[in-house]
Amino acid sequence: LITVAIANAFALSSAVYIAAGVSGGHVNPAVTFGMAVGGHISVPTALFYWLSQMLASVFASLILRVMTVSQVIPRVPAYAIAEEMTGFGASMLEGLLTFVLVYTVYAFSDPRRGPFGAIGPLVIGLTAGAGVLAVGPFSGGSMNPACAFGSAVIAGKFKNQAVYWVGPLIGAAVAGLVYDNVVFPPDDAAESIRGVSDGDGV
Repeated sequence: LITVAIANAFALSSAVYIAAGVSGGHVNPAVTFGMAVGGHISVPTALFYWLSQMLASVFASLILRVMTVSQVIPRVPAYAIAEEMTGFGASMLEGLLTFVLVYTVYAFSDPRRGPFGAIGPLVIGLTAGAGVLAVGPFSGGSMNPACAFGSAVIAGKFKNQAVYWVGPLIGAAVAGLVYDNVVFPPDDAAESIRGVSDGDGV
């Protein structure tokens, strides 16, 4: 579990850092959905990102399947919930973790908080890694519908697939709404922007 969490943390950090200047680092449909709900990207752009994310996940899982074909039982591991978990409970866990992840993304991408450089992607990755450590044994700690979808397609196992869509998408939407309307509502946002522009030129 620790190895998986560390791998997730650094892989996501690298992916976000590489793609941040091109697409904003959208490698997760839940993050894209949260940004669309907050009005930070258009719906057509979000749909295009979703399509790209789904195809990339399937392709990556397919490569994994081909690379392990020489094994006695070649298979691609698919996300699954623990026997003691219900679908609703697992979806709640995934939704809560995705809320934290998307909120972190909002904080990183907010220009009012100043430039983060390489620290932002690292914090996002560490947040994902912490999520895997927290609920990996219960729901897998996906927080990314694309990862669950791609592995399910290649493995041919779609059981409880809704867990990795419903919870994360709701959590992402709530994170976007909370950040933009509770933490930084319109009036406070304008005041914050003025404060930054009048400050030390951050």
